Amino acid sequence: MIDFEAARHNMVESQIRTNKVRDLRIVDAMDSLPRELFAPENRRGVAYIDEDLPIGNGRYMIEPMVLARLVQAAEIKPGDLVLDLACASGYCAALLTILGATVVAVEPDADLIAMGTEALNEAGIENVVMLKGDPKVGYEKQAPYNVILLPGAVAEVPAALFDQLADGGRLVTVVRTDQNSVGAATLYRRSGKAISSRVLFDASTPLLPGFERQPGFVF
Repeated sequence: MIDFEAARHNMVESQIRTNKVRDLRIVDAMDSLPRELFAPENRRGVAYIDEDLPIGNGRYMIEPMVLARLVQAAEIKPGDLVLDLACASGYCAALLTILGATVVAVEPDADLIAMGTEALNEAGIENVVMLKGDPKVGYEKQAPYNVILLPGAVAEVPAALFDQLADGGRLVTVVRTDQNSVGAATLYRRSGKAISSRVLFDASTPLLPGFERQPGFVF
């Protein structure tokens, strides 16, 4: 029988505290949130490994350290409205609510929505709305958002997502041109109509389906 509480604490001590995660709210949240609930039953035994965890249909729960540092860069404040795109089984959304955010989570895969809804209920997480939709177009109905988070890698960020950021809003993701390149965890910030960006660290996070670079036309 796996001691998930011990595995969770070991993840925090060996993967999170040792990798420049200085926001103790994130450390405490990851130490309390049962990550295994958000993994398929046949993957729960490895829910706390320091790798991206396959959860079916080409999707992953991203590596805990990468997620923690992305969330840290987003500077979540209590009361923030956050758009979690390609939210998978909802672990990131749950983490964000523990930090005090209200989360709109958009996911195209109905199976993952079902898994995530069950996991959120079992974990007692509120202030998350999971919706079926296309993460590339965001969710304009509830915009503007203080934070937009894409917990995966993208070849480029769709312009429509920047339009849904509030003034001063932050967008975090991993930018990766293809699976053969190293990705760059990147923080974008909106100031008026201007968007600035800053590379945070390297990450080999898998590309999200639908966010691959589209081939150009050849004449």
